[in-house]
Parts: sequence; structure tokens; C-alpha cells
Amino acid sequence: MQTSLRRAARAIERLIDAMGQLTLWLALAMIGLVAVNVLLRYSMSLGSVWAQELEWHLLAAMIMLGIGHALQRGEDVRVDLFYARYGARTRWWVDLASLLLLLAMALLLFKLSLAYVGQSWAVAERSADPGGIAWRWAVKSLIPVGFGLVALHAVAATLRLVLGESLKETARG
Repeated sequence: MQTSLRRAARAIERLIDAMGQLTLWLALAMIGLVAVNVLLRYSMSLGSVWAQELEWHLLAAMIMLGIGHALQRGEDVRVDLFYARYGARTRWWVDLASLLLLLAMALLLFKLSLAYVGQSWAVAERSADPGGIAWRWAVKSLIPVGFGLVALHAVAATLRLVLGESLKETARG
């Protein structure tokens, strides 16, 4: 049983790591796009609504696909004012409560976003700006995907915690 739970946690973590690698490439693409947009705008007075919208589409993808990876790697901002003073047992309970709350919030936001995204798909939502990106529905689809990844992270971290593995050790590699 423990072996299968460990395997499940590892599989989830590999998926989230793959999303982290994808966000690396999205960041590079966004940096290149912003650089080209700035160069064209200030050197030749050329601009494109489509290219500017693509910048924030890439940013949205980086955030929604990367948030689970940041949490998994322990890159989130924590204030450990009280936590550092707790004993191991109390820290375990705080970690468990935090992970269950994270899971509940991620699942709630996942569920709430489905109707929002479904409506966008139903009307094939596109940019309101002339020359804008035609697939606004695609970027909105990243909302449930991102919260699904956060929920998966919470499941994997909870499994690790219940199996007696330190969350700090698994967060760093």
C-alpha cells in the first residue's frame, strides 16, 4: 500500500515537474516576444494588438501552469513566525490542515471555473479588440487546468506527509 501511494505521489510530482519545464519555455517565449514588440514599437513605430495580447496569454499560461510547480518546490512565500517554534507533531498537524485547505480551495476554484470556461467555449469567445487573438476561450481554459494541478500537488504532498516523508525534503528534489 505504501509503495503504491509513494508511486502515485511520484507520478503526480513528475507531471507537475513537466508543467514547470513547460513554463520555463513559455517564459523564454514571452521574453522574446516582449523584446521584439518593444524593438518594433520604438524603432519602427510598429505595433500589433495580437502580439500584445499574446504576451498576456503567455503570462497567464505561465502562472496557471507554474503555480503547482512553485508550491511543489517550496517557492511560495511563507511566514513561519509561529511554525518554526512548534514541535514536530504540531508542525505535522499544521501541514496536514494547510494541505487539506489548499486541496479544498483548489477543488472549489476548479469547479467554479468550469462554467466560466464552458461559457467561453460555447460562444467561441475572442478578443473584443480589432486584430486581437481569436481564441480567448483557450487562455480561460487554463484556469481549471491550473487549479487542477494545484489540487494534484496537494494530494501528492498529503500522501508524502501521511507516509512520514518530510515536505521540505520532497520540495527540494
